[in-house]
Amino acid sequence: MNKYNIFFVSPEVSPFSKTGGLADVAGSLPKALSKLGHRVTVVTPCYRGMKEKFHLKETGIRLKVPFGKRSIDAEFIRFKDGDIEVYFLKRDEFFDRTYLYSTPLGDYFDNAERFIFFSRSVMEFIRKAEILPDIIHCHEWQTALIPVYLRTLYQKNIPRNIATVFTIHNIAFQGIFPEYIFPYTGLPKKLFNTGGKGLEFWGRVNFMKGGLLFSDALTTVSSKYSTEIQTPQLGYGLEGIVKERQDVLYGVLNGVDYNEWDPCTDGLIVAGYSAADLSGKLECKKDLLYRYNLNIPIKRPLVGMISRLSDQKGFDIFFKAVDKLMKLDIGFVVLGQGQKNYHDFLKKLEKRYRGRFGVKIIFDNTLAHRIEAGCDIFLMPSRYEPCGLNQIYSLKYGTVPVVRATGGLDDTIMDFISNPGQGTGFKIKEHSPEALIHTLKCAVDVYEDKNTWNGIVKRAMRADFSWSKSAAVYEKIYDNIYQKTARVKKLKAALQ
Repeated sequence: MNKYNIFFVSPEVSPFSKTGGLADVAGSLPKALSKLGHRVTVVTPCYRGMKEKFHLKETGIRLKVPFGKRSIDAEFIRFKDGDIEVYFLKRDEFFDRTYLYSTPLGDYFDNAERFIFFSRSVMEFIRKAEILPDIIHCHEWQTALIPVYLRTLYQKNIPRNIATVFTIHNIAFQGIFPEYIFPYTGLPKKLFNTGGKGLEFWGRVNFMKGGLLFSDALTTVSSKYSTEIQTPQLGYGLEGIVKERQDVLYGVLNGVDYNEWDPCTDGLIVAGYSAADLSGKLECKKDLLYRYNLNIPIKRPLVGMISRLSDQKGFDIFFKAVDKLMKLDIGFVVLGQGQKNYHDFLKKLEKRYRGRFGVKIIFDNTLAHRIEAGCDIFLMPSRYEPCGLNQIYSLKYGTVPVVRATGGLDDTIMDFISNPGQGTGFKIKEHSPEALIHTLKCAVDVYEDKNTWNGIVKRAMRADFSWSKSAAVYEKIYDNIYQKTARVKKLKAALQ
C-alpha cells in the first residue's frame, strides 16, 4: 500500500475543541493513520483559550487571505502530538468566543464568514506549504469549500495532484446561508446555480453541496447512514446528489480510541475493572450516585445519557415518555448541552424526581467517563444517528446500550431480544415514546436476571471497534482515489 501525506481538516479536534463525535474522530483517526505509515497534518481553528492551555508554539506563518474584495491576516500556530503536527488558524475576530458555532440561543450570525475564512486560509496554507499533501480529508460543512477551491481558484496555483475526501458526519447540518454571502467566497459567479456543479440551494448558498459535488470521494460514518442519506427522509434535500455520487460514496464506521476509553486503564474513574472482574464497576456506580446526589438503591438500574440536547437525539420522545419510565423504579443521570428549552425541562425533571433524576448542563470529559463506568444502562433514543460513539464506549464499559435502530447505532449493537445468545444491547424499533418505554422496560426486566445480564455485559465488553480497522478502510479509499485522480490528470495533460 502506498504511503501518503494527508492533510486532515476539521472544525473541531479532541482534545483541543469539542462539541460532539466529530472531534473524537479528528483526534483519533490521524493517529491510527500515522501508525500505518502515513504522514498526517491536522488543521483546525484556534478557539478561545487553546493557545495558553495547550502551550501552542509560534510558527512564523502569517498569510494574507483573500476574503471577498479584501484580504485578512491569518496566523498559524502549532502543536506536536506524537507524530502528528497540528496547525491552528488564529484569528481572534472569528474564533475567540465562548462557544464553537452557536450559543444556547442560536448560531453565531457570522458562521458563513468564519468558515469561508477558515477554508480559504487552509488553501493559502497548503499553497505555501513546504510539503504539499497528496490527500486532503475534509470534515463537515465548515470545510466543504476546500474541495471547491482546489478544483477552481487554486487549480493552477497548486499544480500537484491532490485528491480530496469529504466526510459527512451529519447531513442535516449543511451550512446554508443567504445569497449575499456568496461573493465572500471569491468563487466564480457561475457556481451560484442549481445545475451542474452549482452551490445554489433554493435561492441560498449551500456549503455542503459544494463538498458533495467537488470531492473525489465521499464518506459517511457508518454503513447504514450511507444508505439513509440517499432517501428524502434523511437526505435533507441533498439525497439526489448523494445518490448520483454513490459510486464514490463509502460508509466507514467510526472507531474509538481504547487508549482513552478502557475501564481497565481509565485514570478518570474511581476504580478500574474488566469483564473478568466487574467489582470496580459497583464502586463507580456508588461514586456516580454521590456526584449526582441520587439516593436510589444500589441494586436498581441506573440509566445514563450523554448528549447534545436536541430533537435529533430523541429528547422529544424521551420527554413524552419520562414519567412512565420513572415508574420502572430506576435512576437517571444526564450530561449535555443544547437547546435552552431542553435545559429548562431537564431542570424541572430534576426537581420533580429529586434523588432519582440528576442533570448536569455542561460538557465535562471526566464526568462523561464516570457516567460510562457507573451506569448500568446507556440510553440513545436518537431519531437518526450517523454513527454515535457513546454506545461504543458503553460496550467497552459494560454499560448496556438501549438504542434506536438507526444509522451507526443499528450497525454497532446486536439486539438481545432478537439474538439472546449474541445480544450486546437493546434496540428501539420505532421513533416513538411507546417504543422507547417498551424497550427500556425489556432491558430493566432482563436486568433483574443477573446471570443473563452479566452475559450481555461480558459480550459487550469483548466487542472491538478500534480505529485500526476503520483506518485500514480509509487507507484503501485514499489509495484508490489518489491513483484515479493521478490518471485523470495525466490524461488531461496529454490532451492539451
